[in-house]
Amino acid sequence: MTDTRDPELPGVLLRTERDALIPLLRDAPESAFALRTACPGWTVRHVLAHCGAALNRLAENRLEQGVFTPESNDRDIAERADWPIGRVVDELERGMTEAGPMIAAAGGVLDRLALGEWVHAGDVREAFGVEGAYAGPGLGYALGLLTDAAERRETPLLIARLDGQEGELTFGVEREGRPAARYAGDGATLIRLYAGRPLVGTRYELEGVRENELIVFA
Repeated sequence: MTDTRDPELPGVLLRTERDALIPLLRDAPESAFALRTACPGWTVRHVLAHCGAALNRLAENRLEQGVFTPESNDRDIAERADWPIGRVVDELERGMTEAGPMIAAAGGVLDRLALGEWVHAGDVREAFGVEGAYAGPGLGYALGLLTDAAERRETPLLIARLDGQEGELTFGVEREGRPAARYAGDGATLIRLYAGRPLVGTRYELEGVRENELIVFA
């Protein structure tokens, strides 16, 4: 691992996303929270309940054995099934505000959770039909966390040239006998690739690697 981690970056990303997402949720009609998302079996409400529970568990340092497993996530969602939507959003806002210091202190092992919560915000915007669902003010911070996440997951080395940006970004790790893969396209689509989100309607060039080799979330 290269020692380039910025411990404050996860918190900055979460607070930036809080300021973009929470007003959207406050203004949405209750029916919008029953919309299906890119996460199999989960509605918008399910995604928000999961995110709020996970972030507040981090903020409160409640990391008991078995947390963040599919079974734990299902229990968190079930426990919030009778909550008013306002309470679900309140918990999410509190978690996005307070989880940063705990993630920073963990030395990098929890950084991918912050990235995952940001991707889930994109899942919600996508369900709402918001243009640029996986873009917005947090995209640059998310790409910064993706660099570390791809290295930790040891995805194949990939050099990305993003639309409208000078220079190149590098993700993943070098593998003996395998040249670096190449990506050309926008940053939001690159996030979709690494997060395993649907790519319908996107345009990008990818050489030297299969899409499923890039996914950083199990």
